[in-house]
Amino acid sequence: MTDILMPALSPTMEEGTLAKWHVKKGDQVRSGDVIAEIETDKATMEVEAVDEGVVSEILVAEGSEGVKVNTPIARLQGEGGAAAAPPPAPKAEPAPAPTPQTDSARASREQATDPVAKAAPAAPPAAAPAKAEGGERIFASPLARRLAEQKGLDLSAVKGSGPHGRIVKADIDAAQPGQAKPPAAAAAPAAAPQAAPSAPRQVQSLEQQGIPAGSYDLIPLDGMRKTVARRMTDSFRDVPHFPLTIDLEIDGLLAARTRINALLEKEGVKVSVNDMVMKAAAVALKRVPEANASYTPEGIAMHHHADISMAVAVPGGLITPIIRAAEAKGLAQIATEAKDLAERARNKRLKPEEFQGGTFSVSNLGMFGIKTFASIINEPQGCIMSVGAGEKRPVVRGDKLEIATVMSVTLTCDHRVVDGATGARFLQAFKALIEEPLTMIV
Repeated sequence: MTDILMPALSPTMEEGTLAKWHVKKGDQVRSGDVIAEIETDKATMEVEAVDEGVVSEILVAEGSEGVKVNTPIARLQGEGGAAAAPPPAPKAEPAPAPTPQTDSARASREQATDPVAKAAPAAPPAAAPAKAEGGERIFASPLARRLAEQKGLDLSAVKGSGPHGRIVKADIDAAQPGQAKPPAAAAAPAAAPQAAPSAPRQVQSLEQQGIPAGSYDLIPLDGMRKTVARRMTDSFRDVPHFPLTIDLEIDGLLAARTRINALLEKEGVKVSVNDMVMKAAAVALKRVPEANASYTPEGIAMHHHADISMAVAVPGGLITPIIRAAEAKGLAQIATEAKDLAERARNKRLKPEEFQGGTFSVSNLGMFGIKTFASIINEPQGCIMSVGAGEKRPVVRGDKLEIATVMSVTLTCDHRVVDGATGARFLQAFKALIEEPLTMIV
């Protein structure tokens, strides 16, 4: 009998909603079968079974909210009944539970330094992933672990053939006798008990601030809103940032967009102004690579590609799906990807790799008539660009006053990695590309 645990599906996930069960008590499941849908702070994802077994008990009902990572949600009975295997998210993996001998010492050290592990409930020893001596996690079914222990095999020397490289019974059966496990060290002290969850922090009520009870409706914070609030607060407080604003004349861009869409009409592709902005930003980042960088305590990370995160408003918050290597993609491909990503973002169907990462963000509120604004940096990125509405404005050319369609953009920079001169050079390159759209492809 093995517990299926609430998986960590993203580095920021601490709890989630068990949106839907695809199995019921008594069902036989096989490796790779989708058994549930988990709603995280960013997306709804399918969870697969790793090995075969029979569902003996459903522990968490469908629709339950606030289920903590590493909490048992169901039980499997039979050979290889193992915990579900989500897409790998190493940073958010709960710390391994203690196992006999040297594993218990490692678990104690990990629990002492990993805040996620200290906050999560203790996992059954058979279901938790072990670690190799080099620090790499080892994923194996409980049966495979027992057989390896009996045969004296070192799991770090066994290659797994199960989903996501998990070690299963067949891998242990096929392992060579020479793959022996090193002698175990003397028994280590038991892992320190995990800290009990702290009581909710008390805050001053609205009534104490003069807002009477009954004069408002309170909407509970969902996982996405909590995550957005925490990340934006951390970024605004911890990142020394500054804005740079520039005006762009976009009549040439609008005319080019009309011609491009006429050529793409038969293919059913429609390029937006935002698609062209993302392409221009990506090319500008390659021309000014110092702006395509991230600050880390170890040094400045200079990114090889311009992975553009585009801000998409979704119910309850904001998400930033990514156009990878946008500098190398044509406008038609960017438009197609952007439309697909935005649609799946609103339906919470993005995969973690589609919204985690990115080297530069674009946030566009022009469609709402916003003229100019400054965004909060999406860490660990070095910059975010805020795009306002294009509108007719008077401009001076020589000694003449003329009318042009003008769009304002504001670049918010992390001053630790992008200083004022670097930000200004990026905006100059970006302005040239927007005002002469053909230069994006030459």
